[in-house]
Amino acid sequence: MSNQKKEIIDSLKINSKDVGSSEVQIGLLSNKINYLSDHFKKNKNDKHSTRGLLKAVNQRKRLLAYLKRKNLDSYKKILEKLNLRK
Repeated sequence: MSNQKKEIIDSLKINSKDVGSSEVQIGLLSNKINYLSDHFKKNKNDKHSTRGLLKAVNQRKRLLAYLKRKNLDSYKKILEKLNLRK
C-alpha cells in the first residue's frame, strides 16, 4: 500500500481496524480525483481517463449523500477535513 494511501486511511479511520468505512472511501476517492485533475492539466487529450474521473466523482457524490443521511456529524467533519464544500 502506498504511503499516501496509508496516510489518508490513518487520518480518516474510525477505529484501529477501519479500512473501508464511508469516510475512508471518500478520502481515497478525493485523492484519486485530485490526481486525475492534475493529470488532465498536463494531458488535455487523454479521453480514456475521463471515464475514470467521472466514475470517481459520482461514487464520491453517492457516498457523501449516504453519509449525510446516516451520520450528519461525520458528514460535516469530513467536508471540513477534505475541504470539499464551503
